[in-house]
Amino acid sequence: MKLQVRQLQANDFIRWLPLWRGYLTFYESTLTEQTTQTTWQRLTDSQEPMFALGAFTESGELLGIVHCIYHRSCWTIGDYCYLQDLFTSEAARGQGVATALIEAVYARAKADGASRVHWLTHETNAVAQKLYEKLAARSGFIQYRKILRL
Repeated sequence: MKLQVRQLQANDFIRWLPLWRGYLTFYESTLTEQTTQTTWQRLTDSQEPMFALGAFTESGELLGIVHCIYHRSCWTIGDYCYLQDLFTSEAARGQGVATALIEAVYARAKADGASRVHWLTHETNAVAQKLYEKLAARSGFIQYRKILRL
């Protein structure tokens, strides 16, 4: 399958939204409409330290999305690129869409001077972990968190 991976733009919202909702459903989560709208505005604002890429077919169908956030580190001069969300349509799974998106993140982050790309996945997401093991090294770190406000 031939894919075009490119940055999502404001007019891609209608194609992005079903994938975003699918991602939230996969993780059994819900967000307010305000949070979704704010997230979209941030992802498409060049002044924000965030970006979103989409994998499109030749006919313009959006098959997968990835959202990233740049952040500082005390360990490097270059920012880290946190790959926060990655999702492909169910019909596109196993066809290289996620790989293409991750590799596009690597290229974008490198071009922007980032020193690393990192991400998390749920411990039960075994299918994704098989792919991730091929594309990156498992860090060995365990995440802890305290929710302060949604």
